[in-house]
Amino acid sequence: MLERIHLAVVQEVERQGSLTAAADKLCVTQSALSHSMKKLEQQLGTSIWLREGRSLRLTQAGQYLLALAGRVLPQLSLAEERLRQFAQGERGTLRIGMECHPCYQWLLKVVSPYLAAWPDVDVDVKQKFQFGGMGALYGYEIDLLVTPDPVFKPGLHFEPVFDYEQVLVVARGHALADAPCVNPRQLAQEVLITYPVATDRLDIYTQFLLPAGVLPKRHKTIETTDIMLQMVASGRGVAGLPRWLVQEYASKMDVVPVRLGPHGIAKHIYLGVREGDTAIDYLQAFIAQARQPLLA
Repeated sequence: MLERIHLAVVQEVERQGSLTAAADKLCVTQSALSHSMKKLEQQLGTSIWLREGRSLRLTQAGQYLLALAGRVLPQLSLAEERLRQFAQGERGTLRIGMECHPCYQWLLKVVSPYLAAWPDVDVDVKQKFQFGGMGALYGYEIDLLVTPDPVFKPGLHFEPVFDYEQVLVVARGHALADAPCVNPRQLAQEVLITYPVATDRLDIYTQFLLPAGVLPKRHKTIETTDIMLQMVASGRGVAGLPRWLVQEYASKMDVVPVRLGPHGIAKHIYLGVREGDTAIDYLQAFIAQARQPLLA
């Protein structure tokens, strides 16, 4: 009864806006497409669309099929690709989603030796999943999620692979540069520079400033790490970043790391995979490589 083509039709009609455009996209005639969907509606005993002039509006049943298509079609495509790779002796592409900006620099250090060890595996990094990677992992749009903030849910497995300390970054000549640590109130008169991320996902807010009831004088957002640290080095503000990343830039920019609070803020990078994929050899190898000591 319900077949893959039916899900593809519902999805394409929603994307393209009409049966005619969907038929062109799917390389079938409009009459064949219409006949197939009418037959399905008869078999199911319910309508999928309601006509409103020249447009189509999904019924409740149609909305359900659209949601189903969004979950099932990517899985079928992935299964076909994997089976094709098995048939040709290939391993294919490891699709990695990123949920943190500075993790990209860390990832580069992992990918290089991994590619050398696994010449039949390509790596594709998808940064569009910043702070939305859980859905991408569940939806089979990525195979592995890099995140400092895992959400432990059924069907997913997270491995901690790298420990680091979140620190305050200041210019070398800043008044706080030589301090053993800073307290939240010392940032009340500072311009805080962060990545363009909601404050409830920023550790310097959630684990340092907000518990003390403190806000910075101003909050600026910058997308790139290089520009952010150039702004800090020029005395335009301070930032919160991993210590290892700041130490790398300290050799070429006038910036220094300072501990946030007397005990610091300890963080971990996690790699998340679907539980059903944990036995895949090249995924296991990537996780093992990610656990290796970080090299400069």
